[in-house]
Amino acid sequence: MVRNTTDTGLLRNSAYERYLSLDVLRGLTIALMVVVNNPGSWGNIYTPFRHAAWHGFTITDLVFPSFLFVVGNAMSFSMRKFERQPESTFLKKVFKRTALIFLIGLFLHLFPFVTRTEGEIVLKDFTAVRIMGVLQRITLCYFFAALVVHYFKLKGAAIFSAVALLGYWAILYFFGNPADPYSLEGNAALKFDSLFIPDQNLYKGFGIPFDPEGLLSTLPATVNVIAGYFAGIFIQKNGNNMNTVIKLAIVGAVMVAIALLWDQSFPINKPLWTSSYVLHSVGLSLLILAGLILTIEFAGFVRWTFFFEAFGKNPLFIFALATLVIKLLNFIRIGDMSLQKWLYDHLFLTWTEGKTASLLFALSYMLVMWAVGFWMDRRKIYVKV
Repeated sequence: MVRNTTDTGLLRNSAYERYLSLDVLRGLTIALMVVVNNPGSWGNIYTPFRHAAWHGFTITDLVFPSFLFVVGNAMSFSMRKFERQPESTFLKKVFKRTALIFLIGLFLHLFPFVTRTEGEIVLKDFTAVRIMGVLQRITLCYFFAALVVHYFKLKGAAIFSAVALLGYWAILYFFGNPADPYSLEGNAALKFDSLFIPDQNLYKGFGIPFDPEGLLSTLPATVNVIAGYFAGIFIQKNGNNMNTVIKLAIVGAVMVAIALLWDQSFPINKPLWTSSYVLHSVGLSLLILAGLILTIEFAGFVRWTFFFEAFGKNPLFIFALATLVIKLLNFIRIGDMSLQKWLYDHLFLTWTEGKTASLLFALSYMLVMWAVGFWMDRRKIYVKV
């Protein structure tokens, strides 16, 4: 749904002014997501802008869990209205939003619905579409987190999170390959997903049918959303003050420390979305949020925030648009090369090279998406699902 209004609910007017840091965090996440997803050349990427090959962590591995974290932040505001509404209204909203975003994710996988085979344009095989993906994970995590915080409340959600993280560790350890339960070929997440999703509908980027946004690993990923919800509630109750900054920073630092210790027996791993990875990413998100509150609310450095606000106010739309446009650029041909490669070769490789050229293309593409978001924000156009 598109709204052209000055009152969009979440983080608007007085509430918006008070929680600007949350909006900026969301915008930062989207901006970095566009950059890491759209290099000029996948063969030339600086290490920080690559995902860890398997075990390990880079700044790129923080992008997706941070997005889930800010989904939880938004939930801490949006869930309020359901307290005064019938149960059916809450369930209808959650189920509808889950279905719509999941379908949008499938649409993005299928777009532009045709492909080139031996020079001929043919219709894609819809039966082989990847079922899971980024938006599908986001919406499933939102779905489960919304139900948990609505019915179990804060204490129950905390218990659920602890059980989910420890239970997931147990599942991977006891049901994975005894020799190496956290390997690509021997992990329980792969085995579980294969029971419900045909190999042709799983991600193939690791060389075998294995989906890093699969069904089983959605369980620990839901905790990232719940953690964001807790952080949002905490800030609303305590306000943007130094005490809040200190407590967020302490909790964040403790979570990172626990994650690094846990990493010795349960590796930090994004594709498996291990429990140690959840604690590590949530801890870093809390530290960044504390830093934003300190910078924006106390130091008063706010002029720069308008850039990220443009991303933060239409996150789903900008993510989808960035995906659609880059797919079109790769499909449209100029001679024997894609339009994306032609632009990269003629606008970037003519005066620079290698990883620098690839990064500059990604940054330029991000700025184009920002211009769209800025234009929409100036006209008070906000796309909500």
